[in-house]
Amino acid sequence: MNHRFLVSASGLIVLIAGMLLPTMPAAGQATSAAAKTNGTPAKPYTQPRTPDGQPDLQGFWTNTTYTPLERPKDVNKEFFTQEEALELIKKAAEVEGEQTEPGTILDVHYDFTQFGLDRSQGGFSLNLRTSMIVDPPGGRIPPMTAAGQKRAAERAEARKRMGAATDAVQNQSLSVRCILMDRDGPPMLAGAYNNNYQFVQIPGYVMILVEMLHDVRIIPLDGRPQMPQNVRQMMGSSRGRWEGNTLVIETTNFTDKTAFQGASENMRLTERFTRVAEDTMRYQFTVDDPATWAKPWTAETPWKKSIGPLFEHACHEGNYGLYNTLAGARAEEKRAAEGANKPSK
Repeated sequence: MNHRFLVSASGLIVLIAGMLLPTMPAAGQATSAAAKTNGTPAKPYTQPRTPDGQPDLQGFWTNTTYTPLERPKDVNKEFFTQEEALELIKKAAEVEGEQTEPGTILDVHYDFTQFGLDRSQGGFSLNLRTSMIVDPPGGRIPPMTAAGQKRAAERAEARKRMGAATDAVQNQSLSVRCILMDRDGPPMLAGAYNNNYQFVQIPGYVMILVEMLHDVRIIPLDGRPQMPQNVRQMMGSSRGRWEGNTLVIETTNFTDKTAFQGASENMRLTERFTRVAEDTMRYQFTVDDPATWAKPWTAETPWKKSIGPLFEHACHEGNYGLYNTLAGARAEEKRAAEGANKPSK
């Protein structure tokens, strides 16, 4: 048995604090440590190279984080202190371990601590930012345009016409149906578990294997154009290039069903991957969708080196959860109908 599964959430946070606090860079700093050792400045980090001379991002990474996409409304600063961040992580890990909120992401469907799914049980980079969003400075997604609001209302009305989520499989979300999840992206955002990725590079291509749903992103780097506008995909059409030491991936051609944070199918997403230390990669993404927001917005989060391999995540293979959700709803309807038809005493 892996003994890390036996460590309590609070105890593990203390362990993490002991490992990270002495080496954490200043808040918001994304470069390798430049602290002096015996009076001699540390050398700037030099990225390793692949045989064809490109920056080497290969290996296994995790984007696990406790930092929310948007800054909480009761927080009015850009960075937490290390003590504040660790206290928030400790409280969140304790909630995950307790499994006391049925019906939420912490549903008793999972036993996080038994299977090592509590986020604090895996590797993650301590991020002092109060939000992933770095622009606009307020740390929140810009207000929607009138067109974006109209589309959001139309989507809400369409969902109402479809009926309750338990009326049909098609009424369930893409994530519940194991079609697309936030870890798959793009952009690739951490969830409660399965936040691991494998990068493989060959001349002309980068492959990103996503642990969640076992999806694979294959990004050509040869300058080919995007797919025709009439060809749409859930994960869009991605094309990559190198800008110095940064891998830049631009993705377009999404579907209307993708709708990241309410975006339109014409959203343009630009991702940037930069290795800033042997065990750390900075992940940035910019969302540009004039049909939804008045201005583009950008988010950033550190990824940490992880240990492979990635095992296949088949999601609905042998999983009766979706069937049982609908079957349970039908049983409740039948019971209600029978109760209504009973003669009163």
